[in-house]
Amino acid sequence: MNCVPGTTKQLKLRSDILAFVQQSSGLQLSSNDDTSAVIKQRIDGKSIRITTSELDDVLFRSDTEGREFIQVNFSSGLKILVTENLIGFKPVTPQGLDSTRLPKVVTTPDILSVFEAIQDTLHEAQSLNREMNDLTILRKVYEAVLAGGEAVGFDLEKERSWIRRIPSSMPKASA
Repeated sequence: MNCVPGTTKQLKLRSDILAFVQQSSGLQLSSNDDTSAVIKQRIDGKSIRITTSELDDVLFRSDTEGREFIQVNFSSGLKILVTENLIGFKPVTPQGLDSTRLPKVVTTPDILSVFEAIQDTLHEAQSLNREMNDLTILRKVYEAVLAGGEAVGFDLEKERSWIRRIPSSMPKASA
């Protein structure tokens, strides 16, 4: 039995991730040892812990514009995409939401964008039936992004508290 923090392969994968993060302008290492590394996004201060023993594979890729990123596969089956500035993840499709309404990859700044769309929908006083439907869909999208971020290790309790303050239905207009 091997009781080290990770196999030789996993330590190499960790090293590949760290090298990519160290050359990026939008990410930084906030802690690092043989068992794990914490990567922080400069844009919003959100961080994620990558545990060496949970690493399965690291794939080097580039997008359609030639920008490089890495895909980190975990033994749990979860994946993240590490780019120059952000860490992407797959949203978790909630019950009752068509998965085609969700992007394949989201980031933590997307949480704020969806929350702002929810607030805009609440402030519009036209066509209540359409707005109610929009609000329901936006809440599900918000939950999908939160759940996906939490699944890969982001602490999104603050963002979860935001949605608790939003009514789940539109108030009825009075004459």
